[in-house]
Amino acid sequence: MSQPSSRSQLLQAQVRTYFEACNEGNHAKMAAVFSADIVHYFPPGMFGPCVGSRVIADLWRRMINQAGSRWTIDRMVCDGNEVVIEWTHWQPKSDSWIRGAEWYEFDDAGLITVIKAYYASPRDRSLPANELAGYPYAELGYPMSPPSVAPTLPDESEEVAT
Repeated sequence: MSQPSSRSQLLQAQVRTYFEACNEGNHAKMAAVFSADIVHYFPPGMFGPCVGSRVIADLWRRMINQAGSRWTIDRMVCDGNEVVIEWTHWQPKSDSWIRGAEWYEFDDAGLITVIKAYYASPRDRSLPANELAGYPYAELGYPMSPPSVAPTLPDESEEVAT
């Protein structure tokens, strides 16, 4: 098994430091691992997108005060360019928690530029597209339509065994 690269170790450490800062409500610590133009995206109808370290820090400070929030990193993978984690957001004041995943993007210096949060929750069927609010999918080259027309498939009971 190969050893992780120093860049991979740096990126993982940046995410861990961010979570420490979240749990401490520490803006300075958070800002130290963020690029100046950091954007944190959320599912529709939530908090975002949040732009800037102060806005993000203030959000988590409010959650600490309101819900007693604590965050854990439950799993982490890194390819040396990006980090993906599974997390739990504990809310002890209501004896509840939320699980989800986040995708982290970084600049050349290893500062976090983008956080994309995905929550383990049911789909909102009232929305035609369940995607992160405000995230520039089309501008970044994400597919905006299906790759092809779905075929008409016979009922399995009509298929003939070969």
